[in-house]
Amino acid sequence: MAPPLLTLQDIHLTFGGTALLTGADLTVETGARLCLVGRNGSGKSTLLKIAAGIVEPDKGRRFVQPGATLRYLAQEPDFSGFETTRAFVEAGLTEGDHAYRADYLLAELGLTGEENPANLSGGESRRAALAQAMAPEPDILMVDEPTNHLDLPAIEWLETELRNTRSALVMISHDRRFLTNLSRATVWLDRGTTRNLGQGFGEFEAWRDKLLEEEEQAAHKMERKITREEDWLRYGVTARRKRNVRRLGDLHALRAQAAEARRDLNRGTAEVNLASQEGRTSGKLVFEAENITKAYGAKNIVTNFTTRVLRGDRVGIVGSNGAGKTTLLNMLIGTVEPDSGTIRRGTSLDMVTLDQKRESLPAHTTLKDALTGGGSDMVMVGDTQRHFASYMKDFLFSPEQAGTPIGELSGGERGRVMLARALAKPSNLLVLDEPTNDLDLETLDLLQDLLSAYEGTVLLVSHDRDFLDRLVSSVIYAEGNGIWQEYAGGYSDMQVQRAASRASAPPSTPSTTPKTGTPKNTAARTNTPKRKLSFKEKHALETLPAAMTKLEKTIAALKETLSDPKLFTRDPKKFQASIDALEQAETDLAAHEEQWLELEMLREELENS
Repeated sequence: MAPPLLTLQDIHLTFGGTALLTGADLTVETGARLCLVGRNGSGKSTLLKIAAGIVEPDKGRRFVQPGATLRYLAQEPDFSGFETTRAFVEAGLTEGDHAYRADYLLAELGLTGEENPANLSGGESRRAALAQAMAPEPDILMVDEPTNHLDLPAIEWLETELRNTRSALVMISHDRRFLTNLSRATVWLDRGTTRNLGQGFGEFEAWRDKLLEEEEQAAHKMERKITREEDWLRYGVTARRKRNVRRLGDLHALRAQAAEARRDLNRGTAEVNLASQEGRTSGKLVFEAENITKAYGAKNIVTNFTTRVLRGDRVGIVGSNGAGKTTLLNMLIGTVEPDSGTIRRGTSLDMVTLDQKRESLPAHTTLKDALTGGGSDMVMVGDTQRHFASYMKDFLFSPEQAGTPIGELSGGERGRVMLARALAKPSNLLVLDEPTNDLDLETLDLLQDLLSAYEGTVLLVSHDRDFLDRLVSSVIYAEGNGIWQEYAGGYSDMQVQRAASRASAPPSTPSTTPKTGTPKNTAARTNTPKRKLSFKEKHALETLPAAMTKLEKTIAALKETLSDPKLFTRDPKKFQASIDALEQAETDLAAHEEQWLELEMLREELENS
């Protein structure tokens, strides 16, 4: 087996007197697909920066194979000194790299290369940074929240590109679907140390929950032992004084050990206590839009769209960046008026909105003032007053953070503040514009539980496919050129219905048919240039069959080798190597078959269109 490309051993790091990393390890082998998971603030980004050589640990060893190339995608890239996005991306190339990679990636990510980095949006900045990191196809590619600010088409393209790269991947992301689709091993950063699971993220949460349950059981057994020792001290014989003293000393040590175990367990299992304050019941009808249209200049945002939202509906609004998701949302709630058409809103609506840009949180405002409104120690949560320190703890903030300015909080912490503020208000309509940005996986779980139990109505703009699948009852999707259609179910259901719709007869005229599993709104489409397979797609279709045949032969040979019943006793190293090679070959074959099937279906669809 080849030596690892990168190794971190016994990494320690302290920030402001607080131990962040207390013995973390990380090993990256050739072709690895690792995801690094843990709570916001657990040190994931810091550990990744140490691995990239950007941050120096207080203690520990970092080793990179001589000659190995490494690229790191930061959450906030630095564009200073670059006049165009092309210059920025080309700066990431090394000697011997082909310049066409920069142009290819820029084009695939929707950039021309001539953009001024100073004028880029958040999504465009992330696309340019991705292009720079991916351009040289390094031996190790480290990406920190690569899907932030990307729309769904870009996320799905990125998945395909990373699945086919030769680079070893180390990924941090809150996007469950992204991690599940790409990872083959998981590193859990928990309370300063790392634990390794030799499986992808899809198996992680069940494994993590089992470990935490075992810790809790061990802590409970320790507490029971303490109770027995206390009983002995109170009611046992008083002779043999020296033995008593020794046992008393053992009890004190046991209590200290139990207290530390309980503190560790609480750090590992602390939950965000999210609870929404539901207001009065709204009318059955929440929104009814009929043939609404909106355009800015020559750009059609919404064209003849009709929908009806009833009390208790959970509606996801999905589309590429710039499609007009926020505009459509604002028309429904009344902050933007349509150019034509009508919108009727229901009665007794108590609306709470969650702003995706965190614009309602001034940077100089302290955490305490953000929650209390200033001048008080109390927070109004619905109709009840609560002390701000208690309410802070519900959202994983420590009392020491009360005076911290909002501008100094991490993105995830700002997201939790926004949730705390929004969920304290009585409501029967939640309007959430990208609420999952920067939230850790545990907070996402609890936010999902809250919204699932919420008796009011939810309007949700999101690019998180897993979150949409778990939550929404219908999806309004931007088909392009101002055309929007509503589909019953979650994101995956929408994909199935769109595929079936494309394979069937031409779209019908707009309809107000209730949600029954078929598109609820269809408008006339304009003629667009016929889509063709790209050069890369054609090349993959031509080469994948040969690659699959080769893998099938490799699998057959490995199975033949493993069929020898005496192999393990005769040569255990060869046996294990054959097992590992077989597992990898079968994984690669499955990925090749899936990619080929998708491309073949696309080819047939394009030929028949």
